[in-house]
Order: sequence, then C-alpha cells, then structure tokens
Amino acid sequence: MINELFNQPIVLAKAIVQPLHHQMPDQKNVTIDVLRLDCIHPVVSGNKWFKLKYHLEQAKQQNKKGIITFGGAWSNHLVATAFACKQAGLACIGIVRGEQPTHFSATLQDALEYDMQLQFVSRSWYSNEKEIGPSLQITYPDYYIVPQGGQSDYGVQGAAEILQLVQIKSYSHIACATGTGTMLAGLVLGSLPHQQVIGICSLKMPPDDSNSLNSFVSQYAAGDKNYTIFYDYHFGGYARKTNELIQFMNTVYQQHGLPTDFVYTGKLLFGIADLLQKDYFKSGSRILIVHSGGLQGNRSLPAGTLTFL
Repeated sequence: MINELFNQPIVLAKAIVQPLHHQMPDQKNVTIDVLRLDCIHPVVSGNKWFKLKYHLEQAKQQNKKGIITFGGAWSNHLVATAFACKQAGLACIGIVRGEQPTHFSATLQDALEYDMQLQFVSRSWYSNEKEIGPSLQITYPDYYIVPQGGQSDYGVQGAAEILQLVQIKSYSHIACATGTGTMLAGLVLGSLPHQQVIGICSLKMPPDDSNSLNSFVSQYAAGDKNYTIFYDYHFGGYARKTNELIQFMNTVYQQHGLPTDFVYTGKLLFGIADLLQKDYFKSGSRILIVHSGGLQGNRSLPAGTLTFL
C-alpha cells in the first residue's frame, strides 16, 4: 500500500511546472516558475506526500501498529497522515493542540473519517517537546511517532526528492514557505551548489541564526550557507492574515489561476513579489517557487473571502 500511495509515477507527474507571466518579472528580466505540488493528490497534498513517505516506511519496517503525530485544528499534516495511514493499513493517533472544541473543524472531521483517533491536549503540554514525545512512546510502545510537520531526518530526506520532479540546473533560486523547516531543509539538501534557497517564514520569530527554524535547517547545509530565510512576511504570525494578504491571494488567482492559502503559500508568493519589486533578484535570475499544497486552512475563512473556494 505504501508503494501504491507514494511511488506512482502517474500521480507525481501531476506536479506540473506553471510559468508565471506578468509585467513586473518581465521588466526585471526575471523568470518565475511554480512547481504545483498541490496537484499531486487531493488529500496527501503537496509536500506532505514527500515528508511522510519515509516515516510510513519506517513504521512498516519496525512492525509498528500505527503512527502518532501532531497538529492544530486546521492541520494539513494531520489529515494527510490520517489518509496515508488508512491506505497503508496503519492505525493513527492525532495529538491536537488545544482543548477539545464543541464543534470540530472540517479538517478534523475529515481526519476522523479516515479513522484517525484524536486526542486533545493543552497548548502548554503540546509545546513541551522534551516531555510529550517520550511520554507518548511509553504509553504507546507499538506506535511510531512522527514529529509535527514530519520534522526529522526522514522528513528532510523525503522533501529533498521534490527537486527530482524538475530540471533544476537552470534555476538560480528555489523558494518555499516554511513552518517547521522540514521542506526548506530538504530543498537545501537537494539543491545544487550554484543555487540559493529562499524560505519565507510563516511564523513570527526572532530573525537570527539561533532561532529554532534556522538551527534545524543549518544541519543540512553543506559548506557555504546556500539558503536565506526571510522573516518579514508572516502578517502577524502563524495562521494570521490581513486584508492585504487576502486581496493579494485573490489577485494571484485571477491573474494566474493559482490557488494559495493564507497560512503558507499566500505569504510565500507575496514575499517573492515584494523581493522582486525591491530588486533582490539580479537580472537574468530564474526562480522556482515550490507550491507546498496544503489549502486546508482556507476552509476556516468565511464564505466569499476568497474567490476560488
């Protein structure tokens, strides 16, 4: 089942490369392509496909009964893991950040339909990474634990394979949205020496080398640092948004038919557009933007907020 889910060439072939033709990039003599990972699967969407691959293989190889993982009420990772586990014949437990709500989000309802067992924990306990993992492993010794967002060597190993879907030699820059840093680290690992990898951080955090995001990603950078993280495009913090961001997302869809989400990819596209306007990219640059999928969060918005829902 794992091979059927993760290694079908037909499925991965759906990850099309979409050129973005627009007046500003043309004037700057910059080429922008978008790798549409959101197209590869309706549930295990985008980078989740890659970040989960080796975790599920390990769970099977270790003869585990199931998988435990973590996320919020609108977590793309939770619902993708629930579906993947069901397909792989594994049980699945989702540790959800926050107290149990009166009404479940559409994402959590989907996870339940894929037979994920939900356990709600306080935000303080959820954030206690040093305690929660070992405690769960003692309680569930026959379960394999996947960190939030797949953040681990296995998640990075899978994310590095994203770049096998395209001919990357001609690109000078590779850009992605980043939360846990798993995909960014994978792109850093899989990129070529002449390329600069750009991460647009979706979380509000100190913009320095000692923060948790940079500390994780730096482990996978060989030799000279070949990546840059921008921290100015979070729009207030994780899963925060403004009218400016929503309007930008609607404009992107109107002009390019490209759906984005307000948690990750909307901020990614906004950040690249702003850097382009500020002449960050030299003339002749070729940018590959990796669309990481994960449009679940948009379902939390009031009807009519986005023109493409």
